[in-house]
Amino acid sequence: MELLQPVIRPYAWGSAHGIAELQGRPVPAAGPEAELWMGAHPSAPSGVARNGHRTTLDAVIAADPQRELGAGCVARFGTRLPFMLKVLSAARALSIQVHPSRAQAQAGFCAENERGLAAGDPARNYTDDWPKPELLCAFTPFEALAGLRPPADAAGILRALGVGQLRPLAAELEAAAGPQVLPSVLAGILDWPLAGRERLVGDVAAACAGLAAGNGPYADACAAAAREAAHHPGDLGVVAMLLMRHAVLRPGQALFMPAGGLHAYLRGTAVEVLANSDNVVRAGLTGKHVDTSELLALLDPAVTVPVLAPRGLAAGVATYDTPAPEFRLHVASLAGETAALPGAGPRILLCTAGVAVLGSESGAAAKVGRGESCFVSAADGTLWCTGPARAFIAGAGSADATAGAGSTAG
Repeated sequence: MELLQPVIRPYAWGSAHGIAELQGRPVPAAGPEAELWMGAHPSAPSGVARNGHRTTLDAVIAADPQRELGAGCVARFGTRLPFMLKVLSAARALSIQVHPSRAQAQAGFCAENERGLAAGDPARNYTDDWPKPELLCAFTPFEALAGLRPPADAAGILRALGVGQLRPLAAELEAAAGPQVLPSVLAGILDWPLAGRERLVGDVAAACAGLAAGNGPYADACAAAAREAAHHPGDLGVVAMLLMRHAVLRPGQALFMPAGGLHAYLRGTAVEVLANSDNVVRAGLTGKHVDTSELLALLDPAVTVPVLAPRGLAAGVATYDTPAPEFRLHVASLAGETAALPGAGPRILLCTAGVAVLGSESGAAAKVGRGESCFVSAADGTLWCTGPARAFIAGAGSADATAGAGSTAG
């Protein structure tokens, strides 16, 4: 059981204060802090102090995967820690994106290698051959776009804008029998003729500002689009946003994002657990590589994005049910009592309030304060926590994981 030294990712869309406030330090002067990575991803593994020397978690695991991951985890996933834990803090939108399934990631990674794309080439969509399902749990109110609207609803918002250029797309949506029309309409927006893009985005942004000022059913979604138009002038992603379901999560609510689900996280701070991959295929609201054709090939218009509440396991301990085999997320909210924490195999614990006093079956122990995290090896066995504390615990999913009940974002 070892305290981690996470890695901060300073992406331009990040917040200036969310991660710093969690860690109890001054707001940084250097710029935004977007993500706090806790895990063993090769591009940014967490630091670990072991035997008086600083090393990284991926090196610790590589030195003895059977001990650190456990035989069952190694049999299922090889010697790679199958999950990563993050704190994500956004002041403006992340890119509109999808993530691949395992088969799509393997095929895409192989194809880009065969084309000779270097590992760090910005034109790559696939940095590895892993899928990237993810679960995002709101720490503060969190605004997101998750999944596509039903065709009739998508037509409704396009009609409400009153932008003449979009009428043919609204008519196409109204004539549709099911969600399979949505990729065609999305492609029609993202492939808009170059000469007319600036005018279209400007007209849509102005119309959105007007609708946002009212109290209609699309006011919140239009307010988000108008806000992002100021950050991304001329970006067709501003128009594509309107085809997506808009949701604001309350603290403790979560979104599960499966492969093929179109999404964009807009603003707020959240805890995120995901498969240990950085594969992202983007379509807009970004200065990074955009590959519309690959995104459309991965897009599943029928994907629904459930809003999950935690399911209680024992007093003060709950879990978020998802079908992802790579991860599971648990949460413990303890007063002064001691509770056995769920999960086995490798785990990462993040304390978000109080001090989590940990003890394990192996005899290892640690104190984890607010904003701190630790890695628990498979060899540590059962883990106990004493509060007062609130902590998130990420671990590998069960081999027979099934989705829990949840409403759909919208």
